[in-house]
Amino acid sequence: MLDVFVSALFRENLALVFFLGLCTFLAASRRLETAVGLGLALIVVQGLSVPLNYMIHHAFLRAGAWAWLGWEDVDLGFLRLIAFIGVIAAMVQILEIVLLRFFPVLHRSLGIFLPLITVNCAILGGSLFMVERQYDFGESIAFGLGSGVGWALALCCLAALRERMHYSDVPRGLRGLGIAFIVIGLMSMAFTGYAGLALK
Repeated sequence: MLDVFVSALFRENLALVFFLGLCTFLAASRRLETAVGLGLALIVVQGLSVPLNYMIHHAFLRAGAWAWLGWEDVDLGFLRLIAFIGVIAAMVQILEIVLLRFFPVLHRSLGIFLPLITVNCAILGGSLFMVERQYDFGESIAFGLGSGVGWALALCCLAALRERMHYSDVPRGLRGLGIAFIVIGLMSMAFTGYAGLALK
């Protein structure tokens, strides 16, 4: 489980290796405060939705899940996307209600980015990777938390760098998204340096 967690955190970082969720990644990385809040929200949603989607997939959607009723041939795998998106949307709605009730300042600072987590392909990608790699329940928890922490770590690193670049002499043609893409490319190369990391 630790190897799955570390792999999702570094070697298979959803943002910097698979480039998933880049629209929110770029939009929310202008300020570190917003990036930290969104990163924490994404960790919660990813950490809960991947194991929950594991249970739904194994209990209802995979081939043979309905064998206990005598329906051995039923395979509802084609409903995977709809079911996973529904779970993610429910998690985001619950999180939004909790933030609005107990952390209104954070809710206001996240603004439109919080509902956008629902359509963030990094969260859906985490659940789809979990199914494709045939993780068990413990590994799905580790992968959900690891991929969420990895995405949040990459987001906070980019936000900190972009805040520092406000005081740098960036060439006029690269200001804004141009230099952000260059920094993301350099960060991606740094994260791929962990490709040979193995825990014994």
